[in-house]
Amino acid sequence: MRIIVQKFGGTSVATRENRLLAIGHIEDAMKAGYQVVVVVSAMGRKGDPYATDTLLGLLDPQDECASRERDLLMSCGELISAVVFSSMLRGRGYDNCVLTGAQAGILTNSDHSNAQIISVTPTRILQELEQGKVVIVAGFQGAAENGDITTLGRGGSDTTATALGVALNAEYVDIFTDVDGIMTADPRVVNDARKLHTVTYAEICNLAYSGAKVIHPRAVEIAMQKNIPVRVRSTLSKDDGTLIVSQAELDRMEPRAMRDQVLTGITHTANLTQVQVNCAPTGGNQLKVFQAMADNRISVDFISVTPTGVAFTVPNQDSEKAAAILRNAGFDPALLPNCAKVSAVGAGIAGVPGVMATIMEALTEEGIEVLQSADSHTTIWCLVREEDMVKAVRALHAKFRLHA
Repeated sequence: MRIIVQKFGGTSVATRENRLLAIGHIEDAMKAGYQVVVVVSAMGRKGDPYATDTLLGLLDPQDECASRERDLLMSCGELISAVVFSSMLRGRGYDNCVLTGAQAGILTNSDHSNAQIISVTPTRILQELEQGKVVIVAGFQGAAENGDITTLGRGGSDTTATALGVALNAEYVDIFTDVDGIMTADPRVVNDARKLHTVTYAEICNLAYSGAKVIHPRAVEIAMQKNIPVRVRSTLSKDDGTLIVSQAELDRMEPRAMRDQVLTGITHTANLTQVQVNCAPTGGNQLKVFQAMADNRISVDFISVTPTGVAFTVPNQDSEKAAAILRNAGFDPALLPNCAKVSAVGAGIAGVPGVMATIMEALTEEGIEVLQSADSHTTIWCLVREEDMVKAVRALHAKFRLHA
C-alpha cells in the first residue's frame, strides 16, 4: 500500500468550510493513488466550544482534578472532531473509520498530560485500509499499558501523525495548518519573510526549539528516525508547502554547491530572564547551581559555564522563584529580566568562517548589545534585551538576504 498520513490542526477543522477544504486534500491524495490516514486535532482554539483549552475551562480552579481524569477530559476534543469529520466524509461518499489513539495502536507511558510514545502497533489501521476505508485517528492521545487514556502534551497531534507515519512506512506525512509553510522569519515581525521550500530535520528542530511554532520538534525527531518526509502545508491552498527531509536527501535534491545561503531562517523567543551566578572555581558550585534548579523542576536554557561562574536563562515567570532558591543555597544571583533569544539557523553554518562576524556586524550596526551567545553546528543564539528583539530579527534577516 502507498500510504500518506494527513494531519489537520485545530483551525483546519474549526469550521465546516475549512473541513470541506481538508476533505479536498484527502480527495487529491486518493486520486494520486494513496490510501489515507487522517489525524485530527480538537476543533478550533481557546474559546471555541470543543477546543482543548475550552474543555479544561470547565474545571473550576477551586476543585481538584486528578491527572488521569484530566486526560480523559482533554481527549474528548479530538474524538468530537474525528466523528464530525467522519460524518462529513461519509456524506461525500467515502467509507471511513474513526479510531481512538489506543485503537490505532499507540502505546504510551503513564505520564499523564505529557505522555511519551513507547510503541505503535497499527494492525487495526492496516485492516481498515485494506477494506478501502479512510482511517481517521484522534490525535494527541494514546493509552498506557493499563489501558488508561493518556495525552501527549503540546504538539501532540503532530506527534501522533509522524509516529503513525513511521509505523506505517508512509511516503509522506502532511501537517496541514493555517499558514503556507515554514517561513524564514515570523511574517508578523519581518514583512518580506519568504516561504522555505525545503529544510532539513535538524534545521526545523532548531527553528522549532528556538521559537517557531508551526510544527512541534518532537514530531520532527520521530519522522527523522525513519527518514519519513514531512510537508507543512496550508489547508487553504493546494501549494506543496515546505518539505522537511534529511540532509543527505536535501544534498541529493539540491547539491551544496548550488545553495548560496548560509542561513535558513531567523526565529526568536521572548519573556526570558538572564541569571548570572558567580562561583568559586573549586567546590562544585556550578553543579550546586544546576542541581538546585533541577530539584525544583525549573527548566534552564542558554547555558554558559566558566570556571568562575554560570549564566543561563529562565522564563520571566520563574525568575523570582529561581532567585530565591539560589539565595537559599548560598548564592547571590544577578537577574536581568525581559530578555529575548534570537536564533540564526542554517545547516550551512558548520565550517563556514565569518558567520558570527556577520551576525555581530548586523547587530552592532543597529546598536544592539549582545548579552550572551552560544552556537551549535546548525544554530547561533544571541541573547538581547527584549526591546531590541524585533530590530535584531529584522537586521539579521536583511544582512543574510533571506528575503531573496
